[in-house]
Amino acid sequence: MPKTNIFLLILLISSVPGRAELDFALTTPDSALSAALATLGGTPLTVADATAKALENSYLMRDAWASLEAARGSLARENGEFDPELFGEFSTASEKQPSASPFTGAAVLHPETSRGQVGGRVTLPIGTKVEASIVGSRYESNSAFASLNPQYDATGSLRFAQPLLEGFGPAKWGQRGQAKRSYAAAKLRYEQAQEVARATAEAAYWDLYAAERDLAVALVTKELAEALLREAEIRFNAGLAGPNHVNTARVFLAEQELNEMDAQDNLTRVSDVLATFIGARPDGQTRYRTVEEPERIAAVESEDAVVERALAGNRELKATQEEAKAMQSLARAASWNALPQLDLFGALGGNGIAGTGRDVVFGSDTLRNNLDTGFSDALDQAIGRDYPSWALGLRLTVPILPRGKFGERDRMRAEAARAEHRRAQTQRVVEEQVRATHRELFKAQERLAMAETGVSASYDQVRIGLIEYKGGATSAFELVRLAADLVNAQRRYSATLVRTAKSAATMRVLAP
Repeated sequence: MPKTNIFLLILLISSVPGRAELDFALTTPDSALSAALATLGGTPLTVADATAKALENSYLMRDAWASLEAARGSLARENGEFDPELFGEFSTASEKQPSASPFTGAAVLHPETSRGQVGGRVTLPIGTKVEASIVGSRYESNSAFASLNPQYDATGSLRFAQPLLEGFGPAKWGQRGQAKRSYAAAKLRYEQAQEVARATAEAAYWDLYAAERDLAVALVTKELAEALLREAEIRFNAGLAGPNHVNTARVFLAEQELNEMDAQDNLTRVSDVLATFIGARPDGQTRYRTVEEPERIAAVESEDAVVERALAGNRELKATQEEAKAMQSLARAASWNALPQLDLFGALGGNGIAGTGRDVVFGSDTLRNNLDTGFSDALDQAIGRDYPSWALGLRLTVPILPRGKFGERDRMRAEAARAEHRRAQTQRVVEEQVRATHRELFKAQERLAMAETGVSASYDQVRIGLIEYKGGATSAFELVRLAADLVNAQRRYSATLVRTAKSAATMRVLAP
């Protein structure tokens, strides 16, 4: 605080036989307030410590972190829709089939089959489904007509299905696009929460600073009231003043004692608010104690420049922009999914067969089979497409009453429009807040100068009033009124300091 701002004077009363006399000792606000502030207890706390604790413990940060993790999980879930996967299956079966036909090769067939399948599948972002698989089987039978026993079969295939209308492109990646945008918005809001936590902790810190100064003012004012009462009593006993002067001084002292109690309670309350936000109580103390002074604003850039920087870098505004794009992604997906389903599908594959040959006797004829191969031979035939296969086709599905799809499309379009309106409104609010905060900072120096002038003028009034009171030219009531004006002027000055510091913290959030 500038040395030119004089805050208070302390009355030194001395008694001389036969008359009362006042000596005045003037002190600067720095010394008067420092003496009062030195009597205040509490755990020392810096702005850096307060903001660090807020970043670690505040509910704002924990809520933002949880939202970020939820968005991260949603994005991982949607990305998982396009992750390739492997699959496999193995089964074995045995059965007995009675038969009345002489061509079955046995009165009761007893086939035993083992079947296995392995492969992989993936869904592409444009909606294409691709699956590659190998199917192998082993067949063994007691039929006399089985020329291969056991018999090995293998089939290799590459299948695909490509949506052409519903499910194509944006319809398939819409959810992932929405999750990606939502994650970007959550990340921006997490960064915004860090700035808000810092600014909120700093604002609470300066509120504590102001509450301490208010208490210091109350303490020193109470001392002035006590000195004034002593002087009024001395003057009354000497016959220089009436009883009304004493009563006025007593009323003033009672008011200041009440003000001190209120200031004590307010200081504890403000400290509790700060402790609650930063999630840490004072170590072994009832309250925290500030150890720093608010910085003065040296210069402020132009309003248009600040607004431009805010519109380009404000994280909350960027987050709403990402959310608007997320809803647009879902709206595009819903528009595609409102179309009929038309899929192009196809397959490309090969077959193979192998086994152990066995002679087959059919009447008087014997069919020789000297084949002796295993499953690997059948697998080579299938992969090499010795016996190729292919398929290609279109599949069309047209709902008779597509009200559900159209309703979802219209709903998502409306949600996208709402998100865009929120973005536009957020931009207007941010610009309004930036302009209002800029005006606060722009007028900060002028406001501080006025507050300093008010303190200085109030001090001069009290100083002159004390001299006039000593000479009997004014009353104790007038002196009390002047002292009250001085207290209010000092509080306005403290409030102006804190108001400027909080505005600077707010501007760092709005226009990083």
